[in-house]
Amino acid sequence: MPATPPGRSKRPHFTDQEALLFHSEGRPGKLEVVATKPMATQRDLSLAYSPGVAVPVLAIAEDESRAFDYTTKGNFVAVITNGTAILGLGNRGALAAKPVMEGKAVLFKRFADVDSIDLEVSTEDPEEFINCVKLLGKGWGGINLEDIKAPECFIIEQKLRELLDIPVFHDDQHGTAIIAAAGLLNALHLTGRDVKTTKLVCNGAGAAGIACLELLEAIGFPKENLILCDTKGVIYQGRTDGMNQWKSAHAVQTKARTLAEALVGADVFFGLSAKGAVTTEMVKSMADKPIIFAMANPDPEITAEEVAEVRDDAIMATGRSDYPNQINNVLGFPYIFRGALDVRATTINMEMKIAAAHALAELAREDVPDEVAAAYGTRPRFGPEYIIPVPFDPRLISFVPPAVAKAAMDTCVARKPIVDMDGYRQQLRTRRDPVAGVLQRVFDRLRRSPKRVVFAEGEEEQVIRGAASFVNQGLGTALLVGREDRVRAAAEELGVEIGGNLQIVNAALSRRNADYASYLYERLQRKGYLVRDCQRLVNTDRNHFAACMVAAGDADAMVTGVTRNFSVALEDVRRCIDPKPGHRVIGVSLVLAPRGRTVIVADTAVTEMPDAAVLADIAVEVAGVARRLGYEPRVALLAFSTFGHPPGERSAHVQEAVRILDQRRVDFEYDGEMAADVAINPDLQTAYPFCRLTGPANVLVMPAFHSASISTKLLQELGGSTVIGPILVGLDRPVQIVQLGAKDTNLVNMAALAAYNVGG
Repeated sequence: MPATPPGRSKRPHFTDQEALLFHSEGRPGKLEVVATKPMATQRDLSLAYSPGVAVPVLAIAEDESRAFDYTTKGNFVAVITNGTAILGLGNRGALAAKPVMEGKAVLFKRFADVDSIDLEVSTEDPEEFINCVKLLGKGWGGINLEDIKAPECFIIEQKLRELLDIPVFHDDQHGTAIIAAAGLLNALHLTGRDVKTTKLVCNGAGAAGIACLELLEAIGFPKENLILCDTKGVIYQGRTDGMNQWKSAHAVQTKARTLAEALVGADVFFGLSAKGAVTTEMVKSMADKPIIFAMANPDPEITAEEVAEVRDDAIMATGRSDYPNQINNVLGFPYIFRGALDVRATTINMEMKIAAAHALAELAREDVPDEVAAAYGTRPRFGPEYIIPVPFDPRLISFVPPAVAKAAMDTCVARKPIVDMDGYRQQLRTRRDPVAGVLQRVFDRLRRSPKRVVFAEGEEEQVIRGAASFVNQGLGTALLVGREDRVRAAAEELGVEIGGNLQIVNAALSRRNADYASYLYERLQRKGYLVRDCQRLVNTDRNHFAACMVAAGDADAMVTGVTRNFSVALEDVRRCIDPKPGHRVIGVSLVLAPRGRTVIVADTAVTEMPDAAVLADIAVEVAGVARRLGYEPRVALLAFSTFGHPPGERSAHVQEAVRILDQRRVDFEYDGEMAADVAINPDLQTAYPFCRLTGPANVLVMPAFHSASISTKLLQELGGSTVIGPILVGLDRPVQIVQLGAKDTNLVNMAALAAYNVGG
């Protein structure tokens, strides 16, 4: 359902003034146009406009399908309204709808990386509206109709679908129907019902109500089991009062004439009508384990509290975000259009809608990642209060569009079929999560050659979830270090099944304790440690036990850090594992900048104030990391100065490091000292024709730990970049240390990097 209007919710999260300020401060509105090509030089302008633009013009004139190749058409949706049914506010005019349409365009971009523009058409005449959109339609890849009242919305959508060869989708109808159907499929599963025998009553015969019944019939509900009601009561065969062709299509034979009569013994209620339409007495009369979707906005037909007063066996959903099971259209339209655009579909047909509903239902049954739990302050789990995914679930983009795209291909409405569906899913993950693209090579190799990774803090909830995800993704075996009773209790609470490739290792009870203690004593006896000290470390400290497992070959890699600071965890590990011979232990961070650019930064974790020799060592180590990740290193040794100006002590260290690299005759590009902007901006590099780098640097060696740490954190917080790391490099065995309190997704990524042995 559409978002709740400002000030109308029973539990407002903001005032009217705050809403107005949000839309007005800074640049008014919520959208801007950003060029996707450089516009810095006269040549750029000549290519973008005249005379260069003539070439794609002629190409498209010859073959209109080339517009997908040379323009934004393939990723461009128009959000169009006439403002006759704005949210729950009614007919407020086309211009008043603009804030809502801008918001819709923002949601397209935020959730599915679909570019969108809003259009407000100032007419209530369906023919005028249709003609306007028809004449403009060639420039878009799809059309999202919004906030148009019934029955005109039916006429407009149907006619535009006939006239245009692009998807035309009225979200108030089909979006609501798809999300509600997905939730209903899971509610039926939880209550043990079958679509063939389930009796459903829908109150509200407008756009959404009629679309819901059409979709449910297509899914397999018998028409005679679906009763539609409006303000005059049940729509039955033979009724003439207040009827139209769309209502008549859903008239059934029934003795019920009122909503109250229709609900007696009903399994399901769909409400798309108005506040207070359902009473507690009606709810009492429904079948056992009733399913109640009260989706009117801003206030539902009956509240969850009212239902709870009379039924303790009901599954409840609403259109509101302050209750569980929100039927929210943002779960649908961005991803449905994403899939349709990516195959250049000519329409969004019933099969594509059904595929979207099933994909959403299936996703709700999956375990929920940490970022979703963090966004909502709780961790939903499939059950009566979680039958539909929540909008900020990052997996939506890799679940729904592929299902929609496949349905389009199966029904022959796709003009550009997808050959590699697994590759497509990965590309979708990358749109929302740049980390996914960088780590794909790592994950692919691990699936071919799985590893045993020991998770040192195995009693922590996010560690258990991360380990389970590591196993479920086929990356290898996860060994959880902890007390078995506590790990099993936590896993049971989380719904995680221990067994198979997810195993528990109890340090205190391990048969390898004596071997590990002997190994540790041999390493530490001349550093003030007694035998009993080493025994205690192995028996009671999980980092030492896990590191000894890796050192002894009982595990391939280790990940830790959730409960201890990086430096403390590193100290624990280094008591058990030495640096790799001829290597230096450093911290490396991957900075994933907007538009897909990746830069590797070192040292971000270990060496506070490196001298020239250490800087040279760091350059060699990080160049190796770049190659293991698939990049050909171009290393810039950074300073506040560029090639001697202005002079300074730290710059002198960097200059000496470059001379040391010259003497070592390393096999990668490097140069310095240089400022950060010169290192990554090829235009600025032209001022220094002697610079050895053949392009912008992709590896940055910082002059000190503090500059590395400060710069990467600033980039993450202010620059819109994603930072992975620090990644530990240079140890003789694969170990990675996550940040204190890391989420399950971070643990999986770092465990994969450890197993891949990116650090050595």
